[in-house]
Amino acid sequence: MAGRKDSGPTNRQLGIGEKVRHAVTEVLARESFSEPLLDRAVISVTEVRMSTDLKLATAFVTVLGQADVEPYVEALNRHSKFVRGRITPALRTMKYMPDIRFKTDTSFDNYARIDALLRSPEVARDLDETREKDDDHDLDR
Repeated sequence: MAGRKDSGPTNRQLGIGEKVRHAVTEVLARESFSEPLLDRAVISVTEVRMSTDLKLATAFVTVLGQADVEPYVEALNRHSKFVRGRITPALRTMKYMPDIRFKTDTSFDNYARIDALLRSPEVARDLDETREKDDDHDLDR
């Protein structure tokens, strides 16, 4: 599409990304890996972003109960061909099976940081000042 200028993913990319996410989640929940680290982990695939040509899927993951997710991401990337082979039946209508790359999902950390900022005394003070100004403005009417 010549007219698109970085306006985000297309509906097709989003839809296929969601199908890949479901398929990868199913494989991680049901398959046994040759790596004990992965076999005992509860891994959540939070999002899959597809490349524009749909040949690369970037899966963002978190591991329940683990602060350091990087060893799990490295292990998943070592087993990405295995995962790709296992998702093939679920995505058999696709012309090309995407390569899968795993990355750490940092969105939960970002949410926690934003929440902590919003709960900070400085922000609470600023919000109180804004409310007082709004109340004073309403009384002037």
